[in-house]
Amino acid sequence: MNTNDLSEFKYGWRVVLSSAIGIGLGMSPLPFYTIGVFAIPLTENFGWGMDDVMLALPVFTISAIIMSPLIGLIADKFGVRKTVLTAVVLFGLTFIAFMFNTGNKTLYLTLWALLSITGAGTLPMTWTRAVNNWFNKNRGLALGVTLMGTGIFGSFAKLYASYLIENYDWKMAYLGVGALPLLITFPLAYAWFRDVNDKKVAKRAAALKAASPESISSEVYGMNLGQAFSDKKFWLLAIAFIPLSFAIGGPIPNLEKMLGAKGFDFNQAVILATYLGYSVVVGRVVGGYLIDRFWAPAVSFILLCAPAISCYILFQPELSYPMAVLAIFILGFAAGVEYDILGFLVSKYFGMKYYSTIYGMLYSFFALGAGFGPYIFSRSFTDTGSYDQILLYAAFAFILGSIPLLFLGKYRTFGPQGLVK
Repeated sequence: MNTNDLSEFKYGWRVVLSSAIGIGLGMSPLPFYTIGVFAIPLTENFGWGMDDVMLALPVFTISAIIMSPLIGLIADKFGVRKTVLTAVVLFGLTFIAFMFNTGNKTLYLTLWALLSITGAGTLPMTWTRAVNNWFNKNRGLALGVTLMGTGIFGSFAKLYASYLIENYDWKMAYLGVGALPLLITFPLAYAWFRDVNDKKVAKRAAALKAASPESISSEVYGMNLGQAFSDKKFWLLAIAFIPLSFAIGGPIPNLEKMLGAKGFDFNQAVILATYLGYSVVVGRVVGGYLIDRFWAPAVSFILLCAPAISCYILFQPELSYPMAVLAIFILGFAAGVEYDILGFLVSKYFGMKYYSTIYGMLYSFFALGAGFGPYIFSRSFTDTGSYDQILLYAAFAFILGSIPLLFLGKYRTFGPQGLVK
């Protein structure tokens, strides 16, 4: 396979670009990247503790665990285009609704549950289904470029929300952030986000098929849900992604507070935290490039063990600005690799027949770690006055969570009769 042939991008770039923006302004990054920024005015205005604010993420997670497989099944059965267009609108409106909170914790947590329910269709499991169908030879790179949106818009959202809070107030910040998917994602997705079987892009799909026959197929093969759920590789991925997502997702919403505990002021902490988004972008592209050329589980093992170094650096009692940048960059690089790997491995080990549903089921395990991690981190800070102890646990989680990936074995090929090899 010639992975240097980039002709797929000539025909599939519209799907990649609209998906990148859709994911970047969706449920995956916006709530996680901005909650740390909103936490400051919420604690100051309502007298809440940091753990009160972060309690939203377990609620968010429980809803995501329930909704992800369901939305994945809807996308597989009725099409990803209808799913994402509906979800983008509902997600944006729900985010805006946070501006009406008056300090009621029940309302705050209810809105977080609704944000997960309405936004599940904006997760990568929907957008990347179409990307996978347009790309084969450069699937890893295409997924990497697509998922760059989380890093780019995650960093932007932090700065944007911080700017609105400082110059207006936190209510206007919720309005401004919530308007992004409505004003940017929806028009772009409506114009450009179409799967290969969409009649509107039949000529472009045929042109790609003629230029690169192995890049695209009108047939979608793979495991059914029962086969996937009883497969050892499914559970290896599930076991791996719980500790990995805890170790990656736990520090991200707490970064501003964590850096503040190390002596950085609020503005310095926000600026430092934005480096996470930049490194996510690098991780997406580099990780995607590497998994196209090497065995993806081995690449994942190496890159996902590395953030243990970040935890060790952040654990140090004296943290300089350059060392903080290094720690955040390594952590962000791993966060960039993680989503690439999940989408790539689902397509390679389970096929595309029920791609979104299987992705959604595995995302539920991912969400367990990513959702409860921030609360556990913030609770640890509340109880001990420091993040040091939980950072040591996260370092071990990176290493232990990466090991199951090495037991996935060779990629699979599927055909009309099921598993071919």
